[in-house]
Amino acid sequence: MTPANGADEDSARDPTPTGAGVSAARPARDPARQPAERRQAVLLGLVLLVVGGLAWTFQLRDPLVVDATPLDALPRELAGWHAQDVPLEDTVEAILRADHNVQRVYVHPLGSRIGVYVGYYGTERGGRPEHTPWVCYPNAGWTITAPRTLVVDPERGLRVNEFQVSQNGERALVHFWYRSFRSTGLLGGTDQVWDRFLGRLQHDRSDGALVRLSSSLAGEDVTVVRSRLMGFGQKLDVLLDEHWPLERPARRDD
Repeated sequence: MTPANGADEDSARDPTPTGAGVSAARPARDPARQPAERRQAVLLGLVLLVVGGLAWTFQLRDPLVVDATPLDALPRELAGWHAQDVPLEDTVEAILRADHNVQRVYVHPLGSRIGVYVGYYGTERGGRPEHTPWVCYPNAGWTITAPRTLVVDPERGLRVNEFQVSQNGERALVHFWYRSFRSTGLLGGTDQVWDRFLGRLQHDRSDGALVRLSSSLAGEDVTVVRSRLMGFGQKLDVLLDEHWPLERPARRDD
């Protein structure tokens, strides 16, 4: 069959994009860029080699066993505040999957109350919680508003996440942060990942904890409650240095 445009059968069957039997020319590579590209490839290869070697080294090390006794010994009297233990429900503990939980309410003689929760995650647990206040409060029916970051103690590097929560007319102010045996004031995300990596590399441990404080806003100005939480949190964080859980290597055949 003769093509409609009058061309012969060979040119009609020509699979090239132009139909003229000539393939499109490839753009020439810039010679000036080739050394830089080679350096980048070598650098990437070295990074992958180092990361792979570190990961393999970590796998060969003995697992670490947690001794949370020091955390349980956190003082129940703190700057005039007296603590009451508030045990977690079994279902909540199963969801949190922490190595150790401390939950208390500290009561001031004048009637103010501060809820305290410390969830500790050892190196073998990954050093960080799977559930964070950003998720847990909404899942429990609370609405989060006015999020911000506060610097509580510049010398210690203590920063905290703050937000307000409300549910059925009840309002509260929440402060929380993450910390490890080597640093505090971690806000979550990249700073946690970097801290865990350095801890594992330098000290063979990457454990961490979530620290959360909360206090009711009923009948009080938010600035007053904020100041109360900041002062309490600063003192509590110093005590956590002194009562941080211990980790020791366990024999693999134990």
